[in-house]
Amino acid sequence: MTAYLNALGIICALGRGQAEVSRRLFAGDCSGMRVESGWVPERELPVAGVRGELASIPAQLGQQSSRNNQLLLEAALQIEGQIRRAIQTHGASRVGVVLGTSTSGIDEASRGMAQYLRENRFPGDYDYQQQELSAPANFLADWLQLSGPAYVISTACTSSARALMSAQRLLDLGLCDAVICGGVDSLCKLTLNGFSALEAVSNQRCNPFSVNRNGINIGEAAVLFLMSKEPAAIALLGSGASCDAYHISAPEPTGKGALQSMRKALASAKLLPEAIGYLNLHGTATQHNDAMESLAVASLFPEGVVCSSTKPMSGHTLGAAGALEAAFCWLSLVHNRVPPHVWDGRADPLLPALQWAQAGAGLEKRCLMSNSFAFGGNNVSLIIAEAP
Repeated sequence: MTAYLNALGIICALGRGQAEVSRRLFAGDCSGMRVESGWVPERELPVAGVRGELASIPAQLGQQSSRNNQLLLEAALQIEGQIRRAIQTHGASRVGVVLGTSTSGIDEASRGMAQYLRENRFPGDYDYQQQELSAPANFLADWLQLSGPAYVISTACTSSARALMSAQRLLDLGLCDAVICGGVDSLCKLTLNGFSALEAVSNQRCNPFSVNRNGINIGEAAVLFLMSKEPAAIALLGSGASCDAYHISAPEPTGKGALQSMRKALASAKLLPEAIGYLNLHGTATQHNDAMESLAVASLFPEGVVCSSTKPMSGHTLGAAGALEAAFCWLSLVHNRVPPHVWDGRADPLLPALQWAQAGAGLEKRCLMSNSFAFGGNNVSLIIAEAP
């Protein structure tokens, strides 16, 4: 069954809403990436944060207050009209919520624990619900007063890509008539210090696929799609997942798992590789990820495919990355343009050459692919396309 993507709400370092994000995305604007101190001791790091005030959590849901849920609410408010109409049409029990996250409200929890260790008491606004992985889905379901399936998938950096796959499954099984799906993650010290300890964080703006690449930049985002059986211009046409289980944090070096997820996505969409007009790479700018992904892409697309990594603009938004980059594909179809590959132009001679998207380039084919890869060899590829 075709899963139509009827609406999109988006907030990230590129801006708030489709118009601002599109304008800066297709211009290759990296101004949302800013060097900041205070995240990791004795280091200044580029981070892709959302600037300015965020929507306030309604008073009746105050115990669920977190930056994660504020970002989520910002995205939801952008498409609230479409969501409310879906609920009115199908009923509160027939609309589901499936989200991906990795941080949830852990930043608020960390600050609460720090106060407890100092003063032997938690802050007055501390609530354990803030840090539960289910918190984003619970919050959205409570805010909308939904009684359908509502849950969170947390598989690190493939979380929200898998959320889209799971939402489609709910439609296929007839358990829901519409699903609010996507992902959310917020900047917090836990993840920044964790990736820093792995020596995976760059002191400069990330430089994917360059011979000079030296690590990731962390970002934050919230992305929500309204997915349903109601025909729309854009659909989730195919998806594929694999798990090579090669290593707890390093990808399988030959790209075998990545290649498998891309092939599965093409098979589910009943497409050949040459039908793909643009590929949004996972492209983290780490040595191992870029090496294995370039091998997989060159193997699947021997004639080449226009591709780019958008992480120098958005940062790596972890659990939200899969949905964010699917949203970039959605916006590409709407505007008939592709996001440029932003880097220093110095290709790694040890990697296969790829076909990099240039600023201002148009979209020649109406089927797009987005890759997401995660710790543990967890791989997902999505095909976002003009609806048949």
